[in-house]
Amino acid sequence: MKFKAFVYVTLKKGYSDPEGDTTAEALRGLGYPVQGVRASKAYELYFEAGGKRKAKALVDEMCRRLLTNPTKDDYRFEISEE
Repeated sequence: MKFKAFVYVTLKKGYSDPEGDTTAEALRGLGYPVQGVRASKAYELYFEAGGKRKAKALVDEMCRRLLTNPTKDDYRFEISEE
């Protein structure tokens, strides 16, 4: 079966986010009343797996092994059949 997954990676609370801070400052400079910005990453994955359970396990493994740093990142994902 073919699957598509969206993986969202964000910094855990307490970690500094220079990219988000810079973006927030730029938006405030343009007159937008933003309180803060947190930058995140999104990955779109296309792959094959033997079923939805296997697909979830594969994406979770990919996140833990490569796409995130478990010390500083949180992640979540959504999977759909292609």
